[in-house]
Amino acid sequence: MSPAKRLRTRMAETGLVQIMAAHSPLSAILAEEAGFDGLWASGFELAALYGLADMSLISMTQHLDMLRAIAGRTTLPIVADIDTGYGNAINVIHTIGEYERAGASAVVIEDKTFPKVTSLVAGGRQELTRIEEFQGKIEAAIATRRSADFLIIARTEALIAGLGETEALHRARAYVEAGADMILIHSKKKDPSEIESFSRAWTGSAPLVVVPNAYPDLDAKRVKALRNVRMMIYGNYGIRTAATCMQQTFRRIIADGGVQNVHKDILPVEEIFRLQGIEATRAAEARFLR
Repeated sequence: MSPAKRLRTRMAETGLVQIMAAHSPLSAILAEEAGFDGLWASGFELAALYGLADMSLISMTQHLDMLRAIAGRTTLPIVADIDTGYGNAINVIHTIGEYERAGASAVVIEDKTFPKVTSLVAGGRQELTRIEEFQGKIEAAIATRRSADFLIIARTEALIAGLGETEALHRARAYVEAGADMILIHSKKKDPSEIESFSRAWTGSAPLVVVPNAYPDLDAKRVKALRNVRMMIYGNYGIRTAATCMQQTFRRIIADGGVQNVHKDILPVEEIFRLQGIEATRAAEARFLR
């Protein structure tokens, strides 16, 4: 069974899949070991890894290279964050082909203009495309995918742009008419009230996706009560966790004048060897190096 088919099957079986953001093969390995249902190939996390703002500065080639590396080290389905699709509907045709071949099981494409600005930044420029233009992108994606199991998830940023629930519902319905398999609805409020209200008002045939970054109180139990949400994406927790630990550890080393204290509080190097698959490599050496 393909990863894309497994993702759809898992949603049908459990009612809700939990997807963790990954910015590297190592973070993907850790997410799989933790028990997540899939991975979010996050544009935000990759941009942060490069020390860049999430403003369409990372190229499709850079993102694809990392996605291929992640796909080579995990069995989990990968949901790829392709921002605005790297251009118009013609660009989307090229993009979908590349991401499906690279190992993605789904893509999320958002209805912002290019270049985009990350959703949650204070005072960010949040401009949306015309509905008809974005419908063309969705239709192009549907027509291009090779497998019907490959999910096309349409993300509307109407709430992020301050356009209100009515506009968000109108756009979401239009995107489902264009063929979108799921709708991702996002908000920058510090509580989940907009998301819960949208979910209660949503009567479309496509299930919903939520990203509880700004509103962490929206946990899995609360999401399941909404009934029409089938996917939760933890969108920036991998890179934030990594940055937190590195920041604290690096500062302690400077303060202590060495690693004599921090070495007791971090993973032993043997655990890194395990994550690197050293035993399989050593077995191959014993078998093949002569």
